[in-house]
Order: sequence, then C-alpha cells, then structure tokens
Amino acid sequence: MEHTKTKKLIIIGSGPAGLSASVYAARANLKPLIIDGPTPGGQLTLTSDIENWIGEKKISGPKLIGNMREHAKHFGCEFLSESVAEINVENKPFIITTSGNKKLKAESIIIATGARPRKLGVPGEQDYWGKGISACAVCDGAFFKDKEVVVVGGGDSAMENASFLSNFTDKITVIHILDKLTASTSMQKRVLKNPNIKIIYNSTIAEILGNGDKITELIVENQKTNEKRNLKADGLFISIGLVPNTEFLKKKIDLDDWGYIKIWHHQKLGHTSTSVRGIFAAGDVFDYMYKQAITAAGMGCMAALDAERYLNNNL
Repeated sequence: MEHTKTKKLIIIGSGPAGLSASVYAARANLKPLIIDGPTPGGQLTLTSDIENWIGEKKISGPKLIGNMREHAKHFGCEFLSESVAEINVENKPFIITTSGNKKLKAESIIIATGARPRKLGVPGEQDYWGKGISACAVCDGAFFKDKEVVVVGGGDSAMENASFLSNFTDKITVIHILDKLTASTSMQKRVLKNPNIKIIYNSTIAEILGNGDKITELIVENQKTNEKRNLKADGLFISIGLVPNTEFLKKKIDLDDWGYIKIWHHQKLGHTSTSVRGIFAAGDVFDYMYKQAITAAGMGCMAALDAERYLNNNL
C-alpha cells in the first residue's frame, strides 16, 4: 500500500458507519482507505445476537460486521490495521499520523470512530461482556424474556432501558449510586409508576459473577453502610453513558461538552459536515440519541455522499 500518495478519502473507523461510508465511496470511485482503529467493527463485535437489522431475522454481531467488511473489499476498499494518533487539519491535504507512525495524506476525511460504553470497571465485567452484559436494551432486551434483569444508572438512558425491558419481563431492578434518580421528571415518573421495576438506591455493583457462559448474580454494595449482598441476575444493562472516541480530535475540530463531534448543517456540504471543511462525521461519534447500528450505517451513507459532493465540486 502506497502511503505517500494523497488519498481522495480516508475513513477513520470500521464499524457500521465507516463500512457503509466505504461502500458508497468506493462505488463513487473515491477509492477510500479505512483505518480500522483499536476495535475493528466497533461495538457490534461485542453483540452476540442481532434481531433488528433489516433483512436478517437473526445474526451475530461479528458475522454482520464480517459481511460488511467483505462487501467493502468487494468494491476495492483498502484497510489499514492501525489507529489514529494525530490529525493535522490546518492545511490541505490533511495529514493523519497513525499509531505505527505512518503519515497519510487525504483530500477529505470521514470520522466514524464511534463511542464506547462507559464501564463499571469491576471484576467479572470484562469476562462476561456480551454474555449477559449489555449497554443497549433496545438491541438485546428481547433475549431476556421473563428473566431477572438489572439496570445500572439513574439518568435518562437507564430509565429508557428499564422501561423498554418491561416489555419482556416483570423482574427488573435498577441500581443507582445516589439517593435519588437524575433522569428527567417524565422519565422518572414512567419508571417509578411501574410496579415491575424495583430501585436500589445508594448502591453500586462490586463484582459480577457467572458460570463461565453467562452471568448469574451480582454483588451489590451499599455506599453508605458498605454492606454487600448477592443479587440474582440473568442480564445486566450498564447505562452510565457512552464515551465518544474523539480524544485525538481535541482542539482540531469542534466538540461539545461531552466530547461528541458538533455537526454543521451546511446547505452545500450536507448534514454530516464538521467545523473543518472537508471533514465529515458519521455514527455514534456525533449521534448520542439513537445509538443503533442501522442509524450509524445510514449516516455513513450520508457522509460518503457529502464527501463525494465536496470532492467533485471543489467545495
């Protein structure tokens, strides 16, 4: 692979947003290079089964990502198995420095680095992620019909997850570190009025236990008394926020207070433009609301079309 030649388009990230963008860009003859990042495939690689991807009644996350990668390769997309260490946006072409100290030049860039779930950092979490532990009730709630599930968190995301899970089970427990919920009033009311949702306040999860294949129980610790107790659980939904993968973009393009990319709805440059002309964003790296693989893929399409328009019209 020639790294000194300026690429028309470099896509940073290889989840649904980045791979969808790559297919559209490749078919437009932009010959994109995709930089995989530290977790090729993104959050989907940690999802065991998916039942809400249109056209697939049931498919595993790794299989779906594998299909996307093959699709991209079919149209001639190149992949680079590295991460981005730095990006220089002051001059054009843009210069990307990789973790392997490669210098890549690009006329345009699509940032599709996604976001990662904010984790608890407790024993057992790493071992059982995807084996009963999830960050998305919409994605995985249907797999816990009539099971005992626990939601960690007290904000809107936690309340949304708890409410959604009530469609499948009446055995729901919310664990929150504070003595009251922090979600919006309307979201709190929805949960507090639901007789099937129990709330444990002033508590955290100290450890996650399982049988090797899936989680079986949690060790819950009261923050005021330090008392610990075991709580049976078939599923655990961690809802304490996401962390956008934008550390390398600080002071390069405009980010909001939570680190998400700010999008500028430009009449000519489309709806995925960032504060730097020629750089576009797609997926969870700016979408903090929907957080679905299919919406990320749709945004990848949008970003590729915007980049094509930018390049072809010298915008």
